Amino acid sequence: MALDTGTDALARLAEEHVDHRFKGLPPDADGLTVAELAGQRRNLFTDGFATPVLALSAERLEHNLALMETYAARHGLAFAPHGKTSMAPQLFHRQIEHGAWGITLAVPHQVRVARAFGIGRIFLANELVDAAALRWIAAELDADPDFRFVCYVDSVRGVELMDAALTGAGAARPVDVVVELAAGEGARTGARTEADCAAVADAVAATRTLRLAGVAGYEGEVPDADPERVHAWLRRLVALAADFDAAGRFGAGGLDEIVLSAGGSAWFDAVADVFAEVPGLSLPVLKLLRSGAYVSHDDGHYREVTPFNRVPAEGTLEPAFRLWTQVVSRPAPEQAFANAGKRDAAYDLDLPFAQVVRPADGGPERPAAGITVSGLSDQHAWLRTAPEAELAVGDWLGLGLSHPCTSFDKWQLIPVAEADGTVVDYIRTFF
Repeated sequence: MALDTGTDALARLAEEHVDHRFKGLPPDADGLTVAELAGQRRNLFTDGFATPVLALSAERLEHNLALMETYAARHGLAFAPHGKTSMAPQLFHRQIEHGAWGITLAVPHQVRVARAFGIGRIFLANELVDAAALRWIAAELDADPDFRFVCYVDSVRGVELMDAALTGAGAARPVDVVVELAAGEGARTGARTEADCAAVADAVAATRTLRLAGVAGYEGEVPDADPERVHAWLRRLVALAADFDAAGRFGAGGLDEIVLSAGGSAWFDAVADVFAEVPGLSLPVLKLLRSGAYVSHDDGHYREVTPFNRVPAEGTLEPAFRLWTQVVSRPAPEQAFANAGKRDAAYDLDLPFAQVVRPADGGPERPAAGITVSGLSDQHAWLRTAPEAELAVGDWLGLGLSHPCTSFDKWQLIPVAEADGTVVDYIRTFF
């Protein structure tokens, strides 16, 4: 039986009851449904939210969704944003409403979450050799003729394992696969040479359970990446697709389009450049971009490397996260501690950035001048304070975060707040 559009599943999220599982939410909201709490439109700063609390900006979230929709359309790209960044079905559906072809994911569990919420097109940007997961995928494909699923392959052994599992499951529909071209020696997954890619494609052709749908890879793994090296690797990927097509490798199984996919969040301008050069092939080409970190963006890594910095005429993504923490100790003039740590803040690439202070006495919000996050313990942020810093025990400190991929996973229910602090929605995550 085919899944519904996800509307019913999303509605059930709104019926979930708020309680101790969800950190940062008002203690007096226990027992309310998420919909009831959202309907109260509480203020993040004055209506009982506890610190630390992570919030998404309603305005910036919408801006980022609309900007990437426009970007993909302008460059003739289909868009399957990487959902592992957020693992938030509400955001999956908002991305699809903003023109996304489908959702990219990384592991079978994430696919199960997406299917539970009605996502009909999924690109698994990873190899899949787990027999239990393949049996489940086969059942999903056989039960829903409208479900489109594509995943990587990069080895003959991987093809053999997939074929054995799918044959054992009695799969009726073949699984669409794309051969992954590695980004270079020492990079992550992917077949290292074009000859290796051809051997994998030949192995796919020898099965009944798999169908070769295209080629793909991840340019973010190009060693010593710079514009020249990234463009060169992307041209290798396009050439591989053209060579496969010329050899008739895409002619089996009723394929109606060739999948050509790349695109992390650092080099999607290069993907747009090179994919615009794709030659005419025997079938239409689905030029599938997979950038995912844009949805919340960040104040660190991606803010520095975003393609929009290189091509400012395309627009500007805006950091949508802010982590609010409270000063709990001021033991020395040059030092303070706030109550958010590694359990709350992304820290795998950069430490959080002190941005604004909301005084405990209710005074106006001000820039966090002279305040630097110097370290994180499990539940404390170490703050270094310069002489000009105005900071007292009880003050709220707003932190910008780096790397959204490790921000969403620390919070199961995230308030979405308007600029004045009014909370209008809550985003549920599944990690």
